This record gives sequence, structure tokens and C-alpha cells, in this order.
Amino acid sequence: MSKKPYSPAKNSQAKSTQAKNPAPNKSFAVTEASELLVFLLAHLNQGRNSVKSLLAHGQVYVNDHVETKYNYQLQPGQTVVIRKEREQEKVPFIGLTILHEDDHVIVASKDAGLLTIASDKEADLTAYRQLMAHVRTADPKNRIFIVHRLDRDTSGVLMFAKSEAVQQKLQEEWQTIVKERSYVALVEGEVKRTEGTITSWLKESKTLKMYSSPYPNDGQHAVTHYKLLQPGKAFSLLEVHLETGRKNQIRVHMEDIGHPIAGDKKYGSRTKPIGRLGLHARILAFEHPVTGEMLKFDTGIPKLFYNPLRNETAQTRQKK
Repeated sequence: MSKKPYSPAKNSQAKSTQAKNPAPNKSFAVTEASELLVFLLAHLNQGRNSVKSLLAHGQVYVNDHVETKYNYQLQPGQTVVIRKEREQEKVPFIGLTILHEDDHVIVASKDAGLLTIASDKEADLTAYRQLMAHVRTADPKNRIFIVHRLDRDTSGVLMFAKSEAVQQKLQEEWQTIVKERSYVALVEGEVKRTEGTITSWLKESKTLKMYSSPYPNDGQHAVTHYKLLQPGKAFSLLEVHLETGRKNQIRVHMEDIGHPIAGDKKYGSRTKPIGRLGLHARILAFEHPVTGEMLKFDTGIPKLFYNPLRNETAQTRQKK
């Protein structure tokens, strides 16, 4: 049982209360037209530089909107509020965009080249670390938890949990909670089948490369479905759905059918037509683990993925 701190006098209690409850915001009604800086100097008992500092730090609001311009024209009927606390400066994300955030999950879209979580080679710039810093601006005790990952060179939609309980629920019930998880893949060669399913047992070699075992039940069972979106002679664009979510699953399976993902040297590609891996996590649709609401996020097809197909079409027309 914790003891109450010793308090020698009532005055010290009063001071403590004042420290916990900072002075309220100041509010002024505008009764006649005026420039904002002139208005503030007339109503605040502060020097010119001090008032300019309030404007610069986003502490001046006009009708609930931050205003920083000295010469902003105030009109009768407006309300000017001076907030005691400065607006927290938001650190810009690098290679990351938040698509959705609530009390339980964060859904974000990451660029190719950004790690989901730290590796031995890179401990700083990751999606995880950036989002952790983001949630801690509200409360230093806040945390985020990994639910699933995307390879460094794969772009697209990614989800994190805001508590261990939500993380556990998502991971344990992933197959029932997630209603759709689809990718777009730019692959080498002409895919002639309009759709197909690839099934194998995946294992990892000593060099950390995943591969399909030739023996049944030898490794992790992996199932990938694909549909042909746009055919081409040199490259084809596919829509890929994961039935299972194994490490490098799509990359291995595309190599297995003789159509490695463009730019994927590790898994058999001989070309790099778009300067990056041709794999994008396009859609994630799921039932919210707490509210039960259906949420769907579609990040579209990167325009870059169409370039090799357009170039091929243009070359064909020139030959004709």
C-alpha cells in the first residue's frame, strides 16, 4: 500500500494543484476589422516578439483554425483563442503513409525499400520504428505490435496492433479475420493461363533462401492463387491472392512456374525494368478485431508496373 507524500503546509498543496492544472486558454471576441498581429498586441500584455512567437508556434486560433499570418484580416464575429501549449510538431514519415488509425490498430502503406522491422543491418529507419515514435507523441507509454510483415522491396498495405491482446487475436484468428489480401505482381515472360493455383511445401536453405521442397509434407504448406490482369510477351501483370502467408511465398511460387517477379534476382529474375521489385501488396480487407467493423484498404496498382507493358506495346506498333 503506497503512502501519501508528506505535505508540510496547505500552501504547497495549492501550488501543486496549480502546476497540474495550467492556466486556461485565452479567448477574445472580434468586434471590429483588424489585422491579427495588431489585434493580439492590443489584447495581450506581451511584447511584439513574444506575440510573433505565439503565431509561429501555432498557438493562435481564429474560429478553431490555426492562423500564423501577421496580416490576417479579422472580421467582426470571429473568435481568437490563444492556446497555452504549443502544437506538437509532427515528424514527417519517410516511405510510409497512415491509411487508418484507431485505438486498436494502425493500417499503413509502405514504399519499396523500407523495412517492416529492424534487421541486423538496419536498426533505425523501419516502418515499425516510425510508427512507434508516432504513437508515443500522444503518450510515451504507447506501443505498437507486429502483426504481419512485407519484404523490404515489396510495397503496399501493412497492419500493426496497438496492444498485445489485439496482436494476439489478429495472429491467432488471421485466417478468419482477414477477408481479402491480394497483391499485384509484375512477372517475367508471357503468362498464358488466365488463372491458376500454386501449391508446395516451403523450406529455408542455409543461405536463407526459401524454396519448394520436392517432397510432400516437407516444410510449411503454401498456397498461392493468381489471375492474369494484363498479358505481354516479355512481362505480364498478375493479381495474386494468398491462401497462406509464408516467407517469400509469392516470390518462390512465381519462380516455380517459370515467371519470376521482375527485379527479383534472388528468385530467378534476369531483368529490372522498373528499378525495384515488381511486387505490391494492394488490398487488405478485414473484420476489425475489436469493433467487428469491416474495413477494406485498396492502394491501387503502382503506375510504374504498367511501364514495361506500355513499352512493349509501343515497340510492337513501331515494327508494324
